[in-house]
Amino acid sequence: MTARPPAADGPARVLVVTAVGAERDAVCAAAGPYEVRALPGGQVLHRTGAFDVLAAGVGPAAAAAGAATALTAAALADAPYGLVVSAGIGGGFAPGPGSARPGGTPAHAPLGSVVVADAIVAADLGAETPDGFLPVTDLGFGTVAHRPDPALVHAVTEATGGASGTIVTVSTVTGSAARAAALADRHPGVLAEAMEGFGVAEAAAAHGVPVLEIRTVSNAVGPRDRAAWRIGEALAALTDAFRALPAALPPALRRTP
Repeated sequence: MTARPPAADGPARVLVVTAVGAERDAVCAAAGPYEVRALPGGQVLHRTGAFDVLAAGVGPAAAAAGAATALTAAALADAPYGLVVSAGIGGGFAPGPGSARPGGTPAHAPLGSVVVADAIVAADLGAETPDGFLPVTDLGFGTVAHRPDPALVHAVTEATGGASGTIVTVSTVTGSAARAAALADRHPGVLAEAMEGFGVAEAAAAHGVPVLEIRTVSNAVGPRDRAAWRIGEALAALTDAFRALPAALPPALRRTP
């Protein structure tokens, strides 16, 4: 799915959906002053010169609901968005058995790095069976993956100095080496884990709007070692990534702060 054509009054706006206020503020810091606009249901949109930014809440359900609210409000105002970006900090996978990409290149997302999703995958949407996990698609329902436009993924990856690969969406953050290894084995080439991307992608798909997911790595996926987390550094990297983003967007989406 490619970017929508520009609106009559200029480039189409980009909606950025984060989980929490700290992530929203990191994105806004890249784009200058903002104004606050109320959305139905008590949601609050921060409109900058370059992006509209919404802190929708933690997890795929809150992310989907918030993104859908903003998308619907924009469509009813005859000013639909041209792109939706799920953004924030997340966990990075370390290299190890099962972590190679399909082509054999090791997958690794170190602390402070930028990851741009070439696939947004619901990692735990399905069923446990005696033989292991089955994705919901194997049960004959729905979808478990959204694949952003490859050309846009490449451009954004280059502009941000990041890496592209699978980002998995989970409802329960990984807290053990065993689960980290299982996810890496199930999703070869996975780079990062977060909790909102798939929800945002589902809302975007329902509205026919392209989607991206951009994460900066604050911690390693696996045992929870809070002393090793680098949240401040990851938020600073998120600001830097969104400073670089406008130049990577097609002209139909290119607003500058």
